[in-house]
Amino acid sequence: MFFPFHNEEDNVISVLEEALEVGSTVTDDLEIIAVDDGSTDRTAERAETVRSRFPEIVRIVSHKTNRGYGAAVRSGLESSTREWVFFSDGDSQFRLSDISRLIELTESGREKLLALGYRMNRMDSLYRRINARLFNGAVRLVLGIRGIRDIDCAFKLIPRDALKAIPQLTSEGAMVSAELLARCSRAGFILREIGIPHYPRRFGDQSGARFGVIVKAFVEMFRCIRNVRSQ
Repeated sequence: MFFPFHNEEDNVISVLEEALEVGSTVTDDLEIIAVDDGSTDRTAERAETVRSRFPEIVRIVSHKTNRGYGAAVRSGLESSTREWVFFSDGDSQFRLSDISRLIELTESGREKLLALGYRMNRMDSLYRRINARLFNGAVRLVLGIRGIRDIDCAFKLIPRDALKAIPQLTSEGAMVSAELLARCSRAGFILREIGIPHYPRRFGDQSGARFGVIVKAFVEMFRCIRNVRSQ
C-alpha cells in the first residue's frame, strides 16, 4: 500500500495508521510506503513518527522538491515490492477498509485484472467535478480507455505482473493514472471498476483544480498519446 503526500501534515498520521490497521486484515505480508512529494510543512516529520514505530512495515520515499502527483505515484509504484500494489491519496477522502471491494473483483477468476474504484457521490466542488468529467472524457477518447468512468480515481489495486508488462511511466502530473490504465490495457490486462464511497476533505487544500495543474495535464495528454501509441 502506498500513498502520495504533499503538505498533508494533518492527514498523514491517520492515513498511515488506518493503512496499518486495514492492511493487516487483508495480508500477512504488508508493506506501506509514504511518498513525500517535497512537502514544506511537517508531513515528513509526522510520517517518521509512524515509521519509527513500525520500521519493518512502513517506509518513507522522499522527493527533495515538489515534482508533481504523477512523479509521486511513479515513485510509489517503483518502490513497491509485493505481488499486489494498492494506492490511494493521502487526503483521507476514502475509507481504506473499502479495499475489500477491490479484492472481491480480483477473486472473480479472471486473470490479468486491475481492480479500480470510482467515486460514488464525489465530494468535491462543482467546478472540480465538471473539470474532471471533461478531462476524463477527453482522455477516454484519445487513449481509447473503454468502460472506465473515473480514470483518475485514486483507489486502485494492481497486480505486479501488470507493472512488469508495461514500459516505465513518464507522466509527472495528473495524466499518470490515464497512462497507467492505457498501457495496462494495451498489454492485455482487463480493467474493472466498482463504486467506492467518497468523503469530504477535512484538512488541507486541494491542488488538482488549479489552473496551472489543468494546463499541465492537457500538455501531458498530448505527450502521453505519442508515448502510449508507440508501446
